[in-house]
Formats: sequence, structure tokens, C-alpha cells
Amino acid sequence: MTYIYQAIFYRPILNALIYLYNTIAFHDFGIAVILVTVLIRIALFPLFHSSSKQQMAMQRIQPKIKKIQELHKNDKEKQTAALMELYKEHGVNPFSSFLLLLVQLPIMLGLYWVVRSGLAPGDLAGLYSFVAQPQGVNSVFLGLINLAKPSVVLIVLAAIAQYFQARLAIYRDPKNTAPPSSAEKMAKNMTFIGPLITLFVFYNLPAAIGLYWLTTSAFSVFQQILVNRHLHKDETFAI
Repeated sequence: MTYIYQAIFYRPILNALIYLYNTIAFHDFGIAVILVTVLIRIALFPLFHSSSKQQMAMQRIQPKIKKIQELHKNDKEKQTAALMELYKEHGVNPFSSFLLLLVQLPIMLGLYWVVRSGLAPGDLAGLYSFVAQPQGVNSVFLGLINLAKPSVVLIVLAAIAQYFQARLAIYRDPKNTAPPSSAEKMAKNMTFIGPLITLFVFYNLPAAIGLYWLTTSAFSVFQQILVNRHLHKDETFAI
């Protein structure tokens, strides 16, 4: 790991986990992981909230996107320019979902290296001066799941939470009686593809990663509910 990555991600995550483990997590590493995840999501709430709204807005303007694609189907340059103008008009960034993934990756990687580097007292190198070195770290979450090893249960629960979040993120105009567009069909397909990817990618990773993904997915469910309520209250959906 490079010095920059250690300084920005690994050490802050390690110290936050151990500090919470020593203080309010009842010496349960799993509870510390949940608390750190919630703190991260609260800190990044504006970014995630804005991105969720933009994804919903992207679905809402799909009829306009389809019209532009049909109108300029023989001129890709005009089509691209018209789409960019449409996105600008509605304040939409079509790449916002990728930004969310990019933000998540270094955090999960930092957590992975914390667990992989070892949780024994001699392995906890990089603690800040104000974070006490624990005698040992209990990696068994609630006395049931060893977070240093893979857990099918946590991964399945994380996939289920991700599925519900994806379902909530699908926007369908109640006034639109037309058959679902290709974009709407793709969004529905992604509600299944995303959880399947989660099962495949996280299957052999330490359960701490699965617990992080479960917590952040559950947080996303509640956040998506807030976005949906805002959508129903404000039909103009100004971003």
C-alpha cells in the first residue's frame, strides 16, 4: 500500500474502527464496522443523496431522451449535443452512479486491508497516539459470525438489501400508460443483476466487507425512501 493511500484511507479507517471498538462498540468488531459505515454515509450523505436524485431524474426524462435519439438517429454528433443540453437543463450527471462506486471502492479496500493485516495486538500498526492499543480484537460479530472469514449469511442479506434499494430507485410516471421503455426494462433487470454481482464478488471476501455492504445498502434503502418522498411532493423535481 502506498503512503498516500495509507494516510487517506487505511489509517483513518483502522483508527476509527479501533477507537469505536475500545469505546462504544462493546468490544465487538462488527458493531464498530457498522458504526464506521454509518458515520461514512452521514459524512457523504449530500453526495449520495444528490446522486440518488439524479438517477431518479435520469429515469424521469427517459421519454425526452428517447425522442432525441429517434430525432437524431442518423446524426450521432447532434444526438450527443442534444442529450448534453437536456442533461444540463435538468441538472443531471449521467455518470453519477459511477461516482458512487468510485467512492465506495477505496473504503472497502481499506477495510479489507485492516482485516487482512490482522487484528492481533502486534498486527495493529498505524494507530494514532490517542487511540489505545487493545489487548486483542474480537472479530466475532454478536458472538455468531467471524468477520475475518467469509459469511454467506451476511452476503445474502447484503444482496437482499441492495435489491430493495434498487427497486425503490425505479421511477415510473403513474400518468404514463405506455409500455415500459428499454431504459425502464434495463433498470428492472439491474435490480437482479446488482445483487447477483454482490454475491459473486463478495462470496470469498472477509465477512467484514459483507457487513459493510449490508449496512451501506440498508442506509441506501432509507435514503431512497427520502428521495422518493421528495419526488412525490415536488413534481417539478428540481435538483
